Amino acid sequence: MSGGTTEPVWVLADPRAGTANQALGIAERLGVPFRVVPLGWGKLARVPWPWPTLAGLDAASRARIVPPWPRLVISAGRRSAPVARWLGRQSVRTVHAMRPGFGATRFDLLVLGRHDRPRPAPNVIEIVGACHRVSAAVLQRARVEWAVLAALPSPRVAVLVGGPVRAEGLDRATAARLIPRVLARFPDASLLVTTSRRTGDEAAALIAAALADRPHRLFRWGDAGPNPYLGYLALADAIVVTGDSVSMLAEASATAAPVFVATRECGRHERMIASLIAAGRVRALDEPAPPTITPLDEAARVATAIRARGWLG
Repeated sequence: MSGGTTEPVWVLADPRAGTANQALGIAERLGVPFRVVPLGWGKLARVPWPWPTLAGLDAASRARIVPPWPRLVISAGRRSAPVARWLGRQSVRTVHAMRPGFGATRFDLLVLGRHDRPRPAPNVIEIVGACHRVSAAVLQRARVEWAVLAALPSPRVAVLVGGPVRAEGLDRATAARLIPRVLARFPDASLLVTTSRRTGDEAAALIAAALADRPHRLFRWGDAGPNPYLGYLALADAIVVTGDSVSMLAEASATAAPVFVATRECGRHERMIASLIAAGRVRALDEPAPPTITPLDEAARVATAIRARGWLG
């Protein structure tokens, strides 16, 4: 690449989709060309580097980070923060989503969820939930691509099933109760159900068994064929989400459907749910829907802030 031209924006893409999507969502809403720089981690990636460095990257990733430099780099997650700060030393503007660990004051803009209780600072923009790639345009395309789902009887209720962050699958009791609880709230609904990487096989089997004799579409994590997740979001009349997934809660909140949380959480997940409730976007599963619904698109708000700062030239 040296000596050539480059896109004005680079996105440092962590291998974890939920983390990478926060940076990609902001870039996609900027309306300018951007380059995705995939990051692979080496043995030193777990070190909490307090200074700018590429030391955590594997050799292939380091080889991708060469001039000419962009005007702006967007990153997300603790491991990519030292890489972004290293690019900042090359006179590149830096926008970082999620807590960076060290060097928070060194970023030009930090995008932090209200649930993480950020301290006010000139370079901090506080958002509700998290940034992601589910925009109005994405939902419109999914509505066309997955029009077959509209053949299911209304109301159609999407059920997005996550799982604990550091445990072995969704617990058996929660999995067994989930679909009966959804049907108690929506007795005449067709269900659009998807599990995730963290749900686990046993929990997925319990959920599948509970769907018998009910109009539904089930996509289990790892199933062959295209993933209908975006189609579920686009065509659902209501969405039920387990409260353990920051990404799914934020993405569901980008739709025009009422969103309900099916589980009680603690810590930062509890705080995130509380922030979405305070914003009028989410309710507990046994509560009525909000009287009015405004899709929540915090990535677009961040993109507007970036453009207003004149960092794109």
